[in-house]
Amino acid sequence: MTAPRVVIADDQALVRTGFRMILTAGGIDVVGEAADGTAAVDLVRRLHPDVVLMDIRMPTMDGLEATRRVLAAEPRCKVLILTTFDLDNYVYSALSAGASGFLLKDVTPEHLVAAVHLVDTGDALLAPSITRRLVERFAPTSTPPAPHRDLSTLTPRELEVLTLLGRGRSNTELATDLTLSEATIKTHVARIFAKLSLRDRAQAVILAYETGLITPGDPPRSE
Repeated sequence: MTAPRVVIADDQALVRTGFRMILTAGGIDVVGEAADGTAAVDLVRRLHPDVVLMDIRMPTMDGLEATRRVLAAEPRCKVLILTTFDLDNYVYSALSAGASGFLLKDVTPEHLVAAVHLVDTGDALLAPSITRRLVERFAPTSTPPAPHRDLSTLTPRELEVLTLLGRGRSNTELATDLTLSEATIKTHVARIFAKLSLRDRAQAVILAYETGLITPGDPPRSE
């Protein structure tokens, strides 16, 4: 299996050096480092990495705007947000912009390496329940949700699966809830992602809230 190619974007040189050492020791190819968001976007356009570790608070351009620009320039690139807070209001916006999850800066070396591999394979780093917690805390509630133009393309079963995904259900739990095999659930999830152009489960949770399939305060269904 080819090692993921990674760019590290953080304004602290010691953080970048530490992450580089950890990732390199874990067999991951660190192809570049950036001290601000502008440099990160430039590196991504030039180096085409698989994953970007993106700090939120950086000079010149913050990690949120950099995430938007990175994913606009390289849609196949995955972004992992780095934060010192486990519930940072920027994290929700970053996930909405297409980031595949977030990491605390005190992450263990093993977890950091595993996280890069995880998002490189197309999965979301965040547990759906954590994503839901972010959505419930930071999603705007004063305006009605705007219908997603593609929801009409989902079958009734796919809509049901998406709603349960939004409540943080794993594939195993979905299979139990709907009395289906996990293989069938995986097929439904893959079709939902394809129809709605979703990157991962984190975006599926956010979409379920933003379209009104679920509203903050809805019961999590025996999580």
